[in-house]
Amino acid sequence: MLTEQEIQEFENRIGYTFKNKDLLIQAFTHSSQVNEQKINKRPDYERLEFLGDAVLEMISSAYLFKTYPDKKEGEMSKIRASLVCEPALAYCSEQVELKKYIQLGKGEEATGGRNKESIISDVMEAVIGALYLDGGIDESKRFIDSYVLTNADSMQMFSDSKSILQELAQGENLGEIRYEICGESGPEHDKIFEVRVFVGDKNLGEGTGKTKKAAEQKAAYQALLVLKKN
Repeated sequence: MLTEQEIQEFENRIGYTFKNKDLLIQAFTHSSQVNEQKINKRPDYERLEFLGDAVLEMISSAYLFKTYPDKKEGEMSKIRASLVCEPALAYCSEQVELKKYIQLGKGEEATGGRNKESIISDVMEAVIGALYLDGGIDESKRFIDSYVLTNADSMQMFSDSKSILQELAQGENLGEIRYEICGESGPEHDKIFEVRVFVGDKNLGEGTGKTKKAAEQKAAYQALLVLKKN
């Protein structure tokens, strides 16, 4: 279970103090951890995730409706999907070091659950659900605005960053794109890959992930951010 120090640390990170600490504990509790408890079982995050998913969809939909008055429903749905997909939410969660606080069972921990994008994104939604119940729509919106929609324009590139980078490099004759594994860490069942991406002879981005593809996607996204600034 989360310690008082960990709870306070996370609250400081997001700038909100929970009135009901049990909601925050629940948001970080994976079912594998609950299944290993013999007595005093606490609920897992799945119900909060269900609620948070709905709140996230509503807030992000309202944001897109106001931000893009000329876009049609299909276009807005596509943008929303790219903003709230598993890889994007997991990436956004790094700002508050979310995965550090997830409470996993020993089995799930041993098989690399802490680095699974599916679990991290679920917890992100569960935290949104907990904030909604504890602080109302204003607090959940503030969290979403701060950590999900902050860079909405650039995050649209995230889910398909490799393809977008390829098209950009070809269109502007920037040179060949090359991905290079520059490091691996962790045991075989929970390996983390580190990848660099070169555009021409320039190293423009680095990324990490549980798979080489995920690491390449993050590296490509970083490269796109660099190129967009130039």
